[in-house]
Amino acid sequence: MRVESGSAQERGILLESLSTLLEKTTASHEGRAPGNRELTDLLPPEVCSLLNPAAIYANNEISLRDVEVYGFDYDYTLAQYADALHPEIFSAARDILIEHYKYPEGIRKYDYNPSFAIRGLHYDIQKSLLMKIDAFHYVQLGTAYRGLQPVPDEEVIELYGGTQHIPLYQMSGFYGKGPSIKQFMDIFSLPEMALLSCVVDYFLGHSLEFDQAHLYKDVTDAIRDVHVKGLMYQWIEQDMEKYILRGDETFAVLSRLVAHGKQLFLITNSPFSFVDKGMRHMVGPDWRQLFDVVIVQADKPSFFTDRRKPFRKLDEKGSLQWDRITRLEKGKIYRQGNLFDFLRLTEWRGPRVLYFGDHLYSDLADLMLRHGWRTGAIIPELEREIRIINTEQYMHSLTWQQALTGLLERMQTYQDAESRQVLAAWMKERQELRCITKALFNAQFGSIFRTFHNPTYFSRRLVRFSDLYMASLSCLLNYRVDFTFYPRRTPLQHEAPLWMDQLCTGCMKTPFLGDMAHIR
Repeated sequence: MRVESGSAQERGILLESLSTLLEKTTASHEGRAPGNRELTDLLPPEVCSLLNPAAIYANNEISLRDVEVYGFDYDYTLAQYADALHPEIFSAARDILIEHYKYPEGIRKYDYNPSFAIRGLHYDIQKSLLMKIDAFHYVQLGTAYRGLQPVPDEEVIELYGGTQHIPLYQMSGFYGKGPSIKQFMDIFSLPEMALLSCVVDYFLGHSLEFDQAHLYKDVTDAIRDVHVKGLMYQWIEQDMEKYILRGDETFAVLSRLVAHGKQLFLITNSPFSFVDKGMRHMVGPDWRQLFDVVIVQADKPSFFTDRRKPFRKLDEKGSLQWDRITRLEKGKIYRQGNLFDFLRLTEWRGPRVLYFGDHLYSDLADLMLRHGWRTGAIIPELEREIRIINTEQYMHSLTWQQALTGLLERMQTYQDAESRQVLAAWMKERQELRCITKALFNAQFGSIFRTFHNPTYFSRRLVRFSDLYMASLSCLLNYRVDFTFYPRRTPLQHEAPLWMDQLCTGCMKTPFLGDMAHIR
């Protein structure tokens, strides 16, 4: 390619920009600042503004002034659980596999690793592959594991016919379950993913033949048995101080809403005795007086779609009553039922209802898409991820990645040997930075919200099924009950001048300059 003198001059400016940028980056990696400047001086002022882990984030505009009725799930919504619960679930399910499903005794050597998996991963049953998929159905390379070992990128691509893309028909359906691929969406699935990976690791490490579908079903059944047999309920009931977090804040949220004339209801899959003990611990013996309707063992998500199951009333001891339900009374406990009867009996419809839950499919999807309720997602991981985003290491890494991306886009115009060498060096460093940034969140799978640059499949569902999302219900205490949440205008790709890298490439400037201070 013949380069005109003007282009050569422009390329010289570009390389000079890179030289300045490299000097700043190298200095910061070495823990010093170029000249007398500090690392924070190299970042745009607004980039240094910290996000609030206790904030509520809006996908859709919603005014709490219009909300008259608040609904809640129980587990991981009203009741936040400590991470100490996960090793208990893992160990109990592991022992069930050995003692009841006759799996090898050697599996008992595995302990729960809390830093292995993240929520939102997909599992290809026939390939025994745990992986992270983005919003466009592409596997994020470097995040595919068979057992506890990473699968090389080349093998992943070969397994899917020469591509990273997972076809729609193989992907998880509306409730996260496809014909051969399952998405792990709730927090209770963290010990399930860990156990699944450990069992696969044992079988592969000992060269034992196994049927992938049988192994997957056995592990999920063992995890299910922990819940069905009531083991998890027993652990929590025996030490609520250890396992239940933020109970006083839950009480404060509920009391505040009732004091402002809001109506409250609870719909949970958990049994009454368990919910009653937990609510007594968090709220007190009169907790039912805060709720206009309480429904237990609702069997979500079929509660939202199946019209056949009627409501049953429970007495004070939790025993089923036989009378026909013609109205839902305050202070009473109901079991099963369905949303259609619920709507008919309460007349709580549309956007004046706001329901909170932690499971995007089982709690929120139907309510938003089919019934027009407003929805709030409880995402406990959000607090930790925001704290990581607020670190200087993350902010610097992201800013430098954006700059490199812009430089790569512009430099590809030049095809001489020197330019190609510079381009290759930039691409290598960009990939290294991406891996470093990913490991800040989780060494194996990174952030639950992003692949390297795209939103994850989990994020896609979060945006689709929730108006609001937050780390815990207690975040509501930071806002007035008539507060209006406004989603920020997120730049689309054709609105590129708002992005850091486009300012870098379009204006031939580095992203550390003061004229970028307005960028969020």
